[in-house]
Amino acid sequence: MEGYGNSNIILNILKGLVISIVFTLICLFIFSCLLVYTDISENLMRPVIIIITGISILIGSSLGNIKANKNGIVNGAIIGGLYILCIYVVSSLVNGANFALNMQSLLMIGIGLLGGVIGGVIGVNIKS
Repeated sequence: MEGYGNSNIILNILKGLVISIVFTLICLFIFSCLLVYTDISENLMRPVIIIITGISILIGSSLGNIKANKNGIVNGAIIGGLYILCIYVVSSLVNGANFALNMQSLLMIGIGLLGGVIGGVIGVNIKS
């Protein structure tokens, strides 16, 4: 696409990030309602949060890269990385000194980057 400049790249990345965050919030709200009003075990929280995170980043990265003709892998990885960075900052503020980088955190980083990369590739290859 001619004229695909840096400002469009930044806007597409921000668009993908916002879509990912909004989708996550909607899914987590629905899951929290299910936890409150059904007999779903709270032991499912971690796996469900990881799945919601991966799907949210995949969707946001795909939609953020639809208008891009190239660099879906890079743009998607940036969206996934920024999303995980936002989660890290919010978790640090909420948990304070108790927040630590552990195996679950590394798993979330990996899923965030992988979801972003796959979503970026999908988004670039969708013909609008």
